[in-house]
Amino acid sequence: MAGIVHRYRRRRYRQRVDAERAIPLEQYTSEELYARFRFGRDDIKYIAGLVRPTLQHQTQRSHALSVEEQCLIDLRFYACGTFYQVIGDNMGVRKTTVSNVVKTMSLGSLINQFVYFPKDDQTAQTKHKFFQMGNMPSTIGAIDCNVHIQAPYEREWEYVNRKGRHSINIQLVGNAVLIITNCVVKWPGSVHDARILRESALYRALQSHRPNGIILGDPSYHG
Repeated sequence: MAGIVHRYRRRRYRQRVDAERAIPLEQYTSEELYARFRFGRDDIKYIAGLVRPTLQHQTQRSHALSVEEQCLIDLRFYACGTFYQVIGDNMGVRKTTVSNVVKTMSLGSLINQFVYFPKDDQTAQTKHKFFQMGNMPSTIGAIDCNVHIQAPYEREWEYVNRKGRHSINIQLVGNAVLIITNCVVKWPGSVHDARILRESALYRALQSHRPNGIILGDPSYHG
């Protein structure tokens, strides 16, 4: 009787090897943190405190990222805009981890706490600061912004501005102490400044409730 030989193949499992996780808040100076994340140590801790209530439950699992680590990954992505893999290698985490953090972080939801147009009781102080800075009476804001970018792969022509450079046309309004009071970031460089203003929530708010003051802008906002 012929023998029956059972061959068992030993299944090979890839051993998971994680890179050593970076600890930027401990290993970098304040200047190095600013260069890499655009914020200093105290600022990063403050931001982590703001998002902690919504992220704390995610840090209870074994080997989960702390709230501070998630903030650093997210800030690094927005500071340099590079690939997830590059950020993961730099921070000592996997590419999928970077992707999950960027998708779940709630920094964008905090914008209305910090970016808002001066209220009626704030306009007098704003005008006074503008007057002190440059002898500009009745001024409650200055508007403009255009950020140069590399040529995108899709609809490249839409991002060419009137100077022939690729950009995103961002509507920013700032006060005399360089605090942003309004921000619209969704238009390619070819879109005219006046159109961005006309279609913004700020314009509708100013039409329904005209402030006691003026916003300074270049002639393109009259078009």
